[in-house]
Amino acid sequence: MTAAPAADAPLTRADRIGDAALDLLVERGMRGLTHRAVDERAGLPQGSTSNHARTRQALLETAVRRQVQHEAAVLAPHELPAADAGPEALTDALALALHRYLTDHRALLVSRYELALEATRRPELRSFFDSAGAVFHGPLIAMMRTAGSPAPERHALSLIAWCEGLMFSCAAGSFHAAVPSRAELRTGFDELLRGMLGDGG
Repeated sequence: MTAAPAADAPLTRADRIGDAALDLLVERGMRGLTHRAVDERAGLPQGSTSNHARTRQALLETAVRRQVQHEAAVLAPHELPAADAGPEALTDALALALHRYLTDHRALLVSRYELALEATRRPELRSFFDSAGAVFHGPLIAMMRTAGSPAPERHALSLIAWCEGLMFSCAAGSFHAAVPSRAELRTGFDELLRGMLGDGG
């Protein structure tokens, strides 16, 4: 995959299994994700994946955990400015994170959508999307509130939904061949924020 390393430490066996699972999801879809295929992709002795994750659910959970780690490294919630930094700083940070994802880590989006579809059939995977989204919800809500939003939770949801829609369009939708530049993304965020907060926001 093209995902950024989740940590500087050497990869554990669980990391290797998770990375191999995500690669297979990107290349072959959910049907191509098997314990044997993960062993082969990770370069591990046959049976290694089964020893780590005996069931398919356990294997999916391993993939989900690795997905979360990679997304945290790419989207870097810690880069969000302080709540009182203002709309300009928020616009810059969001444009940077989204552009980095769309240009350098598009494969990670594909594995994300494979897991998202599977989560619609496996409620136990739902927690991945809840926890991953929660990383951004709190800071965005706080920033919208400080910036003067009359409905910070609703506006934060609108920002997140806009990002999600753009990511899908550029990774798997009709705009997959036309990824916006960082400047274009910044303009889009600026327009959204001005619409929510007013031209003087």
